[in-house]
Amino acid sequence: MESWETLRAACSACRQCGLCEGRHNVVFGEGNPRAEIMFVGEGPGEQEDLQGRPFVGPAGQLLDRMLEIIDLDRSQYYITNIVKCRPPRNRDPHEDEENACMGYLRSQVRLVKPKIIVCLGRIAAQRLISRNYRITKEHGQWVKNGPFWMTAIYHPSALLRDLNKRPETFDDLMSIQEKISEVCSPAER
Repeated sequence: MESWETLRAACSACRQCGLCEGRHNVVFGEGNPRAEIMFVGEGPGEQEDLQGRPFVGPAGQLLDRMLEIIDLDRSQYYITNIVKCRPPRNRDPHEDEENACMGYLRSQVRLVKPKIIVCLGRIAAQRLISRNYRITKEHGQWVKNGPFWMTAIYHPSALLRDLNKRPETFDDLMSIQEKISEVCSPAER
């Protein structure tokens, strides 16, 4: 896909998997289209499906507060998901559903050209970093993948369920802030 408009239109009309049957809205992604930092989650939840925007429900509100700690707001990054339609009852996306959306995600990455990609949760990390990624052991570790620095943190919904993961996530956020200082232009810091 050559432009945001073409990509968004193709994604909005997508019927490549069964998730399209139950969606209210395609949740394409949003933020700075030239951001050096990109966040990728697994898939939209209920509020995201209703509003057509990524990370606007309780987990998204927590993510916004988390990123404020490291002086990031949505004008400075781009945020999207592996799958663009909500899986029923917020279940994990199936591999065929992920495969149906991967072309859209690859095009988003090509258009944004981020220097840093942060996976939000296990599903995104297993798809983008390594199929064997273990979020409990590897969160916060950096991997260089082509032109990208990549890491994963716990998904904000996991942090809503398990407060004990929050101190580790704070450390991961500090690591993200450090990597931004190291590899991003001054305007992104």
